[in-house]
Amino acid sequence: MTTNKNNETLLELKDYSITFRTPEGDVAAVSKMNLKVGRGERIAIVGESGSGKSQTFLGLMGLLAKNGKTSGQALLEGKDLLALKPRQLDQVRGKDMAMVFQDPMTALNPSLRISRQLTEQLEVHRGMTARAASAAALDMLKRVGIPDPTRRYTLYPHELSGGMRQRIVIAMALLTKPKLLIADEPTTALDVTIQAQILDLFNELTAEMNTALVMITHDLGVVAGLADRVAVMYAGRIVEEAPVDELFENPAHPYTAALHASIPRADQDVDDLAVIPGRPPNLQHLPKGCNFSPRCSMVQDDCIDRPPALDVVGERHCAACFHPFPRREEILAHD
Repeated sequence: MTTNKNNETLLELKDYSITFRTPEGDVAAVSKMNLKVGRGERIAIVGESGSGKSQTFLGLMGLLAKNGKTSGQALLEGKDLLALKPRQLDQVRGKDMAMVFQDPMTALNPSLRISRQLTEQLEVHRGMTARAASAAALDMLKRVGIPDPTRRYTLYPHELSGGMRQRIVIAMALLTKPKLLIADEPTTALDVTIQAQILDLFNELTAEMNTALVMITHDLGVVAGLADRVAVMYAGRIVEEAPVDELFENPAHPYTAALHASIPRADQDVDDLAVIPGRPPNLQHLPKGCNFSPRCSMVQDDCIDRPPALDVVGERHCAACFHPFPRREEILAHD
C-alpha cells in the first residue's frame, strides 16, 4: 500500500531493500519495501528491535555500515537518493532531510561547544554569516524550550542534561527547515515527563514548518497522539499500514494485534501483561511462508506454504496476512 493523506508525495520507496554481507552469508535487513510519505505528513514506523525500521532510514541517509548495500529506489522529490554520490548526498543531508538519533550524547560532538555545532550547518547549507547563524541558532534554542539559551549556547554537551541534549539535537535537525525529519527512537532514554514534552515539540514544530516526520519506535503508545499513519514492520517487511485511528481500532495483522495487546495499562497488573511468544526469525533463514507464522496463534497451512502479499483490507488500510482480523463494523453487522 502506498497511499498517503497528502496528494503531494515527498518521499517514495520503491522495491527498497538493504542487505548486509557477513562471513555467514548475506542478511536481508529490509526486503522489497514500498512506502510513500506525503509533504508535511507524520508517519510512524513501528516494530520490535531487529525488524529493520532504523536500518531503512539509515540507508536513505547513507549511514549504513560498510558491509551494507541498498537496492531499489528511494525518491526524495523525485531524486533517487541511492544513486547520489557521497558529495551529492552531503548537499541533501542536513538541508532537505535530517535525522534525530536515539542517544543525543553520541549525536553531538563532545569536543565542540553547542554554539559551533548549531551554527556550522547554517553556514554550510544556508550560506549564512557567523553572526546571522548565531542569531538563528539562539532563536531555535528558545523555540525548543531550552531555559537560559544564551548561557547554555556556550556549553559543551556533557554539561547538559539528557533532556536538554535531546532538545539541542532536535534544534540542530530543524535549523535548516528540512522537508523530511527522521526521528529514531528519540524519547527512549528520557523519563516519561520529558518524553511527553519532546513529542509535543515534534508535533508543534513539524506542523509549523510543514516538515514531514518519520517517527521510528517500538512503542505503539508513543504514536497514538503523534502520527497520521502507521506502518508496522516485521522481519524487514511492512506487514500492516493504516491511518493511526484505524490501526488501533481495527488491527488486521496478528502481529499488530499482539503489539497492541502488549501496551502496559495503568489498570493492569504486571503479571497480566501480554507477550508475543518466541523470537523474531533469523534473517538469513526466514520461513518459507509468512515470516510471523512460527509465532502466530492464528497460523494455518497456507501461512506456512507461501508468503502473503500486502493487500488492501479497508480504506487506506492494508495487511500482509491470508487471514486478517475482521473489521469491527463487520463483526457488529454479523452479530
